[in-house]
Amino acid sequence: MKKSQWILGLVVLVALAAIVLWGRARIHFDFHTFGSQVALADWRKISFAIGCIYVAYVFRAVRWSLLIRHNKKVPLFSLLGTQVIGFTAVALIGRIADPVRPYLVAKKTRETLSSQIAVYIVERLFDFGTMAVVICSVILLAPTGELPHHEILRKAGYGGLAITLLGGLFLIVLRVTGNMAAALLERIFGIASKKLGAAVGNKARAFRAGLDTMRSFADFGYTAALSIGMWLLITLAYWECMRAFIASPQLARTTLVNCVLLLAVSGGVSILQLPVLGWFSQIAFVAAALSSFFGVAPEAATACSATILLTTFLSIVPVGLIWARFEHLSLRKVTLESEHAEEALEAAEPADPAPAP
Repeated sequence: MKKSQWILGLVVLVALAAIVLWGRARIHFDFHTFGSQVALADWRKISFAIGCIYVAYVFRAVRWSLLIRHNKKVPLFSLLGTQVIGFTAVALIGRIADPVRPYLVAKKTRETLSSQIAVYIVERLFDFGTMAVVICSVILLAPTGELPHHEILRKAGYGGLAITLLGGLFLIVLRVTGNMAAALLERIFGIASKKLGAAVGNKARAFRAGLDTMRSFADFGYTAALSIGMWLLITLAYWECMRAFIASPQLARTTLVNCVLLLAVSGGVSILQLPVLGWFSQIAFVAAALSSFFGVAPEAATACSATILLTTFLSIVPVGLIWARFEHLSLRKVTLESEHAEEALEAAEPADPAPAP
């Protein structure tokens, strides 16, 4: 693991320890009540939520297959294993394993790693953009009084949509102008630091290369539709997990608006996913959001938060481990290989490539 991740892990560990010490004196947590909440949960809803998550992985595989079809035509479901194994690696090892998916796809399709990292960038952009649109739209359409701090959240919703729109316009400009926009950004940021300017320019060119996977409005439409469908499935999984806790009135009667707000909190926390330790930090933050925003008792909030993590993030792990076994893959080994391959690729990138004609 990189030194920076060890440092980040220690910071999160200290923060969690401080939260526990602070909470022990102020919050009474009854483990018997916690167990009752879990025992009384509607596991049919939780099972349905897991099904939604599994289907979402199918959507991811189909989306990647469509994004590479101009360079390599593959069966729509042939990349499902790369997605399942890749996300299993992230769940167990942390965000350091993010390059595993493009690395495995590159090996399976015999395409270059750089081309698959470009596809990875595009799918991440669609994920963030689609998630932002879904969350902001639901918040803005929510009836007055249904959300805590409604006016603040409405302003945040408008701001989120505006940022998403500006980001989309920037990507369109980058796609149309080729490397001209990347060279301009490199010169602007290079005023402060040549190294920073080169890094920004290379990242912009990587975005540009990724956007080249979409060559028509049909390509954009397919990718957008799959992204929206996938995030609707994920949102439904969150909602079913929350409503499964029938012993908690606040959770059993939770609305879609409340669910989307919790999805935003969980999504923000998951960006800094650490191995194992990140599971507990995510449970703690999501449980705190349930208690603070919706008045859910600590025991029910913790039970619900842990179930959401198990359902939406860790439920793929058994399938991924079995799939990796059949593929004769070691998650730790393939993570190290993908990390080294990405570092070698970055080192090989020219600092100031010639602009495209």
